[in-house]
Amino acid sequence: MTEQHKRLPFDPRRSPGELLEPLRRFFDTEMESSSGIRVEEFVDGQTMVVRAELPGIDPDQDVDVSVSDGVLRIKAERREQTEHRDKDSYRSEFRYGSFTREVTLPDGVNTDDINATYRDGVLEVRTPMPPKPAGTPPRRVQINRG
Repeated sequence: MTEQHKRLPFDPRRSPGELLEPLRRFFDTEMESSSGIRVEEFVDGQTMVVRAELPGIDPDQDVDVSVSDGVLRIKAERREQTEHRDKDSYRSEFRYGSFTREVTLPDGVNTDDINATYRDGVLEVRTPMPPKPAGTPPRRVQINRG
């Protein structure tokens, strides 16, 4: 039997999770690089809410939230390092990256009233909606055929 046939395609001492780790890292990297920070925006009563997924990040050190020219900017940096020691092996791995997301705020938002909280891996930014300008009531537009 040749040397090539004697080698196994994987190390049988590795767990299934370890064998799939390169695949998980590939998809994590692809998702993070293509989408940046995932957010949801909605209006809750008279408050605009922006929620951003930032799991595993220390908001005191790794997140910067700012408002400028009517745009909310969320910048985050991920630094993660893991070590796995076994009696026969040692494995160290690190991941890092910077991510930015910008959300346009409604005209007239008072930037002094914006606040942010971080809980369970989710950053939530809340701002009161500006009052709607008093204007003429909406008018129905007739649709003509032809």
